[in-house]
Amino acid sequence: MSTDDFEIFDDTSCVLGEGALWHPERAELFWFDILGRRLHAPGRHLVFEDMPSCAGWIDRDRLLVATNTALVVLDIETGAQERLCDFDSANPVTRSNDGRADPHGGFYVSTMGIDAEPGAGALYRYYRGELRQVRSGMTIPNAICFPPEGGFFHYSDTPTGMIMRQRTDEAGWPVGEAEVFVDCKRSGHNPDGAVIDAEGTLWNAQWGSSRVAGYDRDGREIAVLDCPTAPQLTCPAFGGEDMKTMFVTSATAGLSEAEIADAPDSGRTFRTRAVAPGQKEHRVIL
Repeated sequence: MSTDDFEIFDDTSCVLGEGALWHPERAELFWFDILGRRLHAPGRHLVFEDMPSCAGWIDRDRLLVATNTALVVLDIETGAQERLCDFDSANPVTRSNDGRADPHGGFYVSTMGIDAEPGAGALYRYYRGELRQVRSGMTIPNAICFPPEGGFFHYSDTPTGMIMRQRTDEAGWPVGEAEVFVDCKRSGHNPDGAVIDAEGTLWNAQWGSSRVAGYDRDGREIAVLDCPTAPQLTCPAFGGEDMKTMFVTSATAGLSEAEIADAPDSGRTFRTRAVAPGQKEHRVIL
């Protein structure tokens, strides 16, 4: 696809844009600036005391939001927050990072070191009142996403360069050992956020590479969407009336003034016409 296929959806500049989420009932895109401590939507900017990073939708007016201290229920209209449960709150080194609701109504969410301390992060799942750690010793957990047929999920620990595939049981909990789905390290790319379309193609934003890559069900690269004006793409999401718009967040974190001058759209949120329609995001069941 042409580099001209990306356009700016919203010119709000995020230090660390993440957690893009299309709300299927509101037909509205939400995303976060983790380090800026904000939730964004077109014409809407909500400041948090903590660092929010990702969300799942509960109903039309509520989101489940992960921060560095808790999972909170956010009233979209009023901005009111209700603490649902502590989330690694006793560990001052970590913050939440990537997260997505699963087909069973659960919410997979990760933590990482605020300064990307090696091995400080972990992967968790919230499911019907229970928050359980399902993997530890990770550095920058990312790429949490679910295929349309169910039965497993994907995730990555970005520094490893690997996107993994993990089987799940009938309640959505991981079982057995994870296997390598895509080895991005061979091609020099760093897997960040990911989402899977309705045809089963996994779309992965790749930090530092100015691209979102598509991988088929066998893990083969079949498409690349380039965005040369923003090297640090972070998280894709599908939305729009026909679910064929791909939105992508980005970041300025770690870029020098000279690098930002060369990539002036860094930190903004983009959209492009998708190859195939996306899945609607699953609802979180409290």
